[in-house]
Amino acid sequence: MTPLFVTHYTLTSALGHGKDATLSALLQGRSGLRANDFADAQLDTFIGRVDGVEDIALPPSLEYFDCRNNRLAQLALEQDGFASAIETARAKYGARRIAVILGTSTSGIQATEHAYRHRDPESGALPADFHFAGTQSMGSVADFVRQYLGLSGPAFVISTACSSSAKVFASAARLMQTGLCDAAVVGGVDSLCAMTLYGFNSLQLVSPEPCRPCDRDRKGISIGEGAGFFLLENSPLPSPLPLAGEGANGAGPLALLGYGESSDAYHMSTPHPEGLGAALAMEQALAAARLQPGEIDYINMHGTSSRSNDAAEDQGMQRVFGTNTPCSSTKGATGHTLGAAGAVEAAISCICLENGFTPGSCTTRTLDPELGCAIQLQAVSRPLRRVMSNSFGFGGNNCSLIFGAQP
Repeated sequence: MTPLFVTHYTLTSALGHGKDATLSALLQGRSGLRANDFADAQLDTFIGRVDGVEDIALPPSLEYFDCRNNRLAQLALEQDGFASAIETARAKYGARRIAVILGTSTSGIQATEHAYRHRDPESGALPADFHFAGTQSMGSVADFVRQYLGLSGPAFVISTACSSSAKVFASAARLMQTGLCDAAVVGGVDSLCAMTLYGFNSLQLVSPEPCRPCDRDRKGISIGEGAGFFLLENSPLPSPLPLAGEGANGAGPLALLGYGESSDAYHMSTPHPEGLGAALAMEQALAAARLQPGEIDYINMHGTSSRSNDAAEDQGMQRVFGTNTPCSSTKGATGHTLGAAGAVEAAISCICLENGFTPGSCTTRTLDPELGCAIQLQAVSRPLRRVMSNSFGFGGNNCSLIFGAQP
């Protein structure tokens, strides 16, 4: 594929608001997980909750979209000068030539959960002020973000569980290749709600302690929330604002170099035990980027901390890369942000490229001896040119992305 420049990006997670807070936490090996204090789900677990979401007020003209998911989206859009960068892009291309493609798994379902608690006791009718289309509808977040940023190009949402906001990069690349848009805002948002916490708990997948990806004694996942946004362009110039990656780590601007997508077609929830679908996505990403496995300097694993997922991903990575490529999971820091994981971890991968380091699996204590990949527990300073970010969704819906610095 022709590389797409990542001219601006941002993220918000349990580690903090914006890139600087995330960088600081990753370098320190600090986790953002906390004992569950989310009032909607009384479970003995740890979560990755974003501070300040409850305090966000949407513009009066966009109150129709008011829900936790869209508040989190707005909070993230205002970090790292991202909204200002979109203003510049809008002046450059025109509002109709910038697409908005986002991923989410549950959208604003919390609004529906609250609405059901206030149904009419006689008729069962939902409250008059509940707006499904503006909150729980999967298209809500793209519609909100497009209006918030003043854009009017193509807009849609991908919802393929944990790979949702990784697959948006592939969709944007195809739209731009066909000439339907000149630039794209891509990313993902997912917020805490009762359904995901109770749902994963019913599957016996939720850990009673902070999740420990790839640990010998891992006990399950820690649910988190987060958001990440990227501006993709065919050319990084001209721009009056600093470009992502420019001059950092001795490299040029950041770019999406390749993507790969696959489906296990194996089971409704469990990944293929040999990681065949995961391996196919990684191989396709390498082929799209015209790279050999040895040219990848670091892999940000999907690494959820479930026994089956970590084992299957390890098998898939060994099939493609062998056992020497440095890798780690950052979900012990952020929690599993579900439909936002692809975007959040793509942003983390770009932070690593910009700052020349690979993060550790900060909550992991003892590596599972049955895993063979080069999983690192501590942050390590090293020059990076190309990194891969893996997102492998529930039911075997897989996506791998490759980012690198363009000369």
